[in-house]
Amino acid sequence: MLGAIVAGRVERIALAALAGAGRVAVALTGGSLAEACFPALSKLPLDWSRVEFFWGDERAVPPEHPESNYGAAARLWLEPAGVPAARIHRLPADDADLAAAALRAEQELVATLGRVPRLDLALLGLGPDGHVCSLFPGHPLLLEDRRWVAAVEDSPKPPPRRLTLTRPTLTASAHVLFVASGSSKAAAVHAAVLDEHSRLPVALVAREAARALFVLDDAAARML
Repeated sequence: MLGAIVAGRVERIALAALAGAGRVAVALTGGSLAEACFPALSKLPLDWSRVEFFWGDERAVPPEHPESNYGAAARLWLEPAGVPAARIHRLPADDADLAAAALRAEQELVATLGRVPRLDLALLGLGPDGHVCSLFPGHPLLLEDRRWVAAVEDSPKPPPRRLTLTRPTLTASAHVLFVASGSSKAAAVHAAVLDEHSRLPVALVAREAARALFVLDDAAARML
């Protein structure tokens, strides 16, 4: 059910962007979002040669690793849809030098989308603790306001080494779509939607984004 709803929303956003700029730029993550939504998204009747794919975050694992966000997207969405390789901008978090990898990913983002990169859609899951991408509650990286992509060496959730889009990159998106399922996400959803003082990453991004939408199952919405 969530997959079909998300696919419908993504299709509307993508078609509007394609009609305007002639292309659409999407950032996506992994986790439960991938299994729930990517198969439905792969079936959308879009011209995938005009869709630029970026990632909200990536773990420091090879692309074929089971925990790779890129790997999940490739298996469930990109390969079934036949997305051209030139439209896929993988975060190279498996590089030994994470700082250099972050800089290279930022340069690719800017080269593709402009000096102030503006995604058409950030398609995000969220953790029970309210983290989005690899932006965790109370982490100093939440205050980063100069970089578009940053290295994480001390993630509280394993593995500790990651790359992530920063808060300014996410909030500059034309649309941010949060997808959550399960009762473990209910408290974070409540904070993001109803607590205007919440400092959880999901709440900060939702408040600061131009357009934020939550797609939830009954369990994730039970505290609203």
